[in-house]
Amino acid sequence: MHLNAVTVVSLFAATLSMVSYVPQAWAIIRSRSTDGISLKMYLITVTGFVAWLVYGILLGQWAIIVQNVICLCLSAFILTMKLLPQRDKEKVAKALDPTAGSGG
Repeated sequence: MHLNAVTVVSLFAATLSMVSYVPQAWAIIRSRSTDGISLKMYLITVTGFVAWLVYGILLGQWAIIVQNVICLCLSAFILTMKLLPQRDKEKVAKALDPTAGSGG
């Protein structure tokens, strides 16, 4: 498969967009804290990814669909952790990283 400059740049941008949520999600898992996370921002972000996903589905564009499914899952995880009571955050984080201690 031959990749032109536009395709390479779009794949690079999409990858960065998807990966950008991983450090925040991992920090939440490790610290068990979402104190520094904006609830409104993540409500808007998740809604935006749902809209982009619907757009991709309506167009039948797999590149848009896949990227937004990944971004939606990661941002929805962060939003869910923000909304969970602390004891449930602890349970989820312990299941995902049993080696991390309780943050605070």
